[in-house]
Amino acid sequence: MTASSELDDSFHVFDTTLRDGAQREGINLTVADKLAIARHLDDFGVGFIEGGWPGANPRDTEFFARAQQEIDFRNAQLVAFGSTRRAGTTAAEDPQVRALLESGAPVITLVAKSHDRHVELALRTTLDENLAMVRDTVSFLKEQGRRVFIDCEHFFDGYRANPEYAKAVVRTASEAGADVVVLCDTNGGMLPAQIQAVVSTVLADTGARLGIHAQDDTGCAVANTLAAVDAGATHVQCTANGYGERVGNANLFPVVAALELKYGKQVLPEGHLREMTRISHAIAEVVNLTPSTHQPYVGLSAFAHKAGLHASAIKVDPDLYQHIDPELVGNTMRMLVSDMAGRASIELKGKELGIDLGGDRELVGRVVERVKERELKGYTYEAADASFELLLRAEVQGGKPLSYFEVESWRAIVEDRPDGSHANEATVKLWAKGERIVATAEGNGPVNALDRSLRVGLEKIYPQLAKLELVDYKVRILEGKHGSNSTTRVLISTSDGTGEWSTVGVADNVIAASWQALEDAYTYGLLRAGVAPAE
Repeated sequence: MTASSELDDSFHVFDTTLRDGAQREGINLTVADKLAIARHLDDFGVGFIEGGWPGANPRDTEFFARAQQEIDFRNAQLVAFGSTRRAGTTAAEDPQVRALLESGAPVITLVAKSHDRHVELALRTTLDENLAMVRDTVSFLKEQGRRVFIDCEHFFDGYRANPEYAKAVVRTASEAGADVVVLCDTNGGMLPAQIQAVVSTVLADTGARLGIHAQDDTGCAVANTLAAVDAGATHVQCTANGYGERVGNANLFPVVAALELKYGKQVLPEGHLREMTRISHAIAEVVNLTPSTHQPYVGLSAFAHKAGLHASAIKVDPDLYQHIDPELVGNTMRMLVSDMAGRASIELKGKELGIDLGGDRELVGRVVERVKERELKGYTYEAADASFELLLRAEVQGGKPLSYFEVESWRAIVEDRPDGSHANEATVKLWAKGERIVATAEGNGPVNALDRSLRVGLEKIYPQLAKLELVDYKVRILEGKHGSNSTTRVLISTSDGTGEWSTVGVADNVIAASWQALEDAYTYGLLRAGVAPAE
C-alpha cells in the first residue's frame, strides 16, 4: 500500500466518501464496493481517502486489511478514522486507539469534541479532561509514527457558545502534534460569511494549520468550504457527489474544480481533472444511485443548452454561455432540441451529430418548424436524441424517413384468465429486404410482447439487433385532456452494450405510443451499427 504524488503538502484534498458519504440514506457499501470506490478516488488523484473506523465494525476492519494487500495507491494515502481516548484512561490502553494502529493506515483522523455542552452531556466528562484526551491521543499516535488529523466536531456551534474553549481544543491538538485541525460544521447550519469570519479569527489566534468539513444542510457546503479556503484553510474534506448524512456533505467535484479552475491551485496531479466526470459517474454506479443530471461540472445537463437565444450566442463563441470549457472536466456541451429551438440550435445539434446541414437555411427552417409542430402534439426531443436524429436525417433526405423495414400491421393481445393469470401476445407483419415477415411472441406485458415479436421478425435479416436491450421505459399522460381520451407519451431507452439512446412515441394509447418509440429504437440501433438502409 504505497502512494506517491507529484503534489506537495501545502494543500490537502481529503475524501471521506467511504465513511461520511456512506452515511447517506440508501447507501450500504460492501467491502468490495469500498475497495472499488477507493481505486476510483485514487485514480482521480485525491491526497487522502478516509476508509472508515477500524475496530468499530467488521466491515471496516476487513476493508483496511484488504486495502493493504489489494490496492497499490498511486496518489492517495489511506486514512483510518477513530476518536480520542475514553475519559479516565490512557491512549495506550484504549482498545479503539490500538485498533487504529493495527489498521496499518499511515494517517489517522481523530474526532474530538470542541463544543463544551457536548463534552459535558455526551462525553460526561470535564472540559479539562477533554483537553487531556485530545493531547494524550494525538501525542501517543505521533509517537507511533502516524500522521494525525483532528476533526473538531460541532466546532462552529461550539465557537458560538464558548469561543475560548473551542479555540483551546484547536490549540491543544496543534501543540500536541496534529498536522491539521479540521473545523467541522457538523450540523450544516453555517453560511459562507460566518465561516470565513470564524476561520480567519481561529487561524490568527491559534496559529494552527486548519481544515474545513462542511455539511450541506443550508445548501452552502461547497460555498462554505471555499469561504474557509479564502480565510486560510489548506485542507478540505469532501465526499464524491456530495453523498452524506441528511442532505449530504460538501461535494468533492465542484470543490476541486473551483480550486483548480477558479483559484488556480493545482490540487490534483496534472491532467487528472479531465477524469472528473467519468469518476463521478463510476462512483454513482458503485453505490447504485443514478448520477445527478444537474450536478455542477459533471452532470449530463451541466453544459446542455436549450434556449434559442443561447444557441445563437454559442454558435458565435461557446464561452458566451459557458463558464468553462466542458472538456476540462471530461464533460461535453450538448444542444437540446425543443420547441424553444431556433436555427442556431438545429445547426449546432446537427454538427454535434455529425450531420452537415451545409448552411441550408431553408432546410434548417424546415427542421425548426417540424420540431415545433411535433412538440405541440406532445413529442419531446430534448429527452430523445435518437428520435431527433432520425427526424433530422429524414428532412435532409427531402422528408424521406430512414427505413430498414416497412410495417404492414401489428397487434397486441392481453388475456385475463379465470385463475387470475395473464397472457400477453403480439404479432407483427412487416417487410424487410423484399421479404414479408410474420412474427408472434409472448411477453410479460403487451409492450414487451411487441418488442419480442419485432426482434423475432427482424433478427434473421439484421443479426445486429441481437445486441439491443430495452433498459428503460417511461410513460406520461400529457396535460390538456382527461381520462381514457388523454394523449400518451412514451420514452424508451435502448442499449447495444456500448452506449444508450432514447426514442419517443406519442399516441392516443400507450401501446401505439410504445410501438412508435420501439420502431425508432430499432431503426437507430441499425443506423448506429453501420447497417445501410433499405432502398
